[in-house]
Amino acid sequence: MTANERAVGGSDRRKRRAKKQGRAGHEPQPTESPSERELAAGERGRVVAHHGVAVLVRFDAGGERQIWLTPEQRAVAGDLVVVVGDRLIVLPATGILRRMDARGRERTIAVNLDLLGIVIALDPREPPGYIDRGFLIARSAGIEPIVILNKTDLAGAGELARRLDEIYGESAPVLRVCAKTSEGIAAIPEALAGGKLGALVGPSGVGKSSLLNALVPDLDLRVSELNRGSHKGRHTTTTATVHDLSGGGLLIDTAGFKDFIAADVEPGEAAIFFPGFEGLLKDGCRFRDCLHRSEPGCGVLAALSSGQIPETRHRAYLQILDELAAPKKGRR
Repeated sequence: MTANERAVGGSDRRKRRAKKQGRAGHEPQPTESPSERELAAGERGRVVAHHGVAVLVRFDAGGERQIWLTPEQRAVAGDLVVVVGDRLIVLPATGILRRMDARGRERTIAVNLDLLGIVIALDPREPPGYIDRGFLIARSAGIEPIVILNKTDLAGAGELARRLDEIYGESAPVLRVCAKTSEGIAAIPEALAGGKLGALVGPSGVGKSSLLNALVPDLDLRVSELNRGSHKGRHTTTTATVHDLSGGGLLIDTAGFKDFIAADVEPGEAAIFFPGFEGLLKDGCRFRDCLHRSEPGCGVLAALSSGQIPETRHRAYLQILDELAAPKKGRR
């Protein structure tokens, strides 16, 4: 069993909890419950784009069609649906990616994800803790995280890649790619082979749209330059859209995530999902509610004392733990 499997799976109880969170946070609200006859007679498909009051559905049997949403309906990219006439039936979802908006409210970006590609680059650099929060959000929802270092043609990218391997290499794949030269990008569709659905997230300017342009022929997504003053990217993607890859997988492009907020993760679960802590809890701690701060008989602190984990990683964990323990303003 890999380190990531231990962190994501852990136990059947954690898997059930992750799925339950997904259903609770993205529950369709039809005016009437669909009958078995309607489900059998309807056309099955997937939402591939959201346009406010309507969604674009790609049908399993072929073809696409725009379907209007009722005022109380919610549907996002990745949703599995059944269309009966002009009526859209949204099926329960798991693997849900959420983010917080400017008002502190949770927004569902995409669902039914199998993989989350956390894209970073040497320029612009991600905010402190960005990758760690991405791991927590993905793993708590039962999604496999991978780290994607783009722009490997930049001077200094090799040293950053070695550092990423050192920190995250035993927790998840760390891919080295360059959208400009197409170097290494074949590893992304390989990770999604067999019809898996993945999403790329990362700060604006790290090259997510450029990667999709390299992966999907004739896509031609709009790409912008970095802001010369701030060295930050301009948002070029405004809605999540599902794209087919040649290897049989599906990939969702999302708007730039300035930062992550680890939604749906309780402080007591932080160490379960934190990258690099996967094997530290196998023998357990003396106290079931141990937060791995200063408690006696703590497995994480024992690993810290023995040098199994560096102090910098424990500090990064404590920072996220403090964020999770803070009051969550604006949430349901």
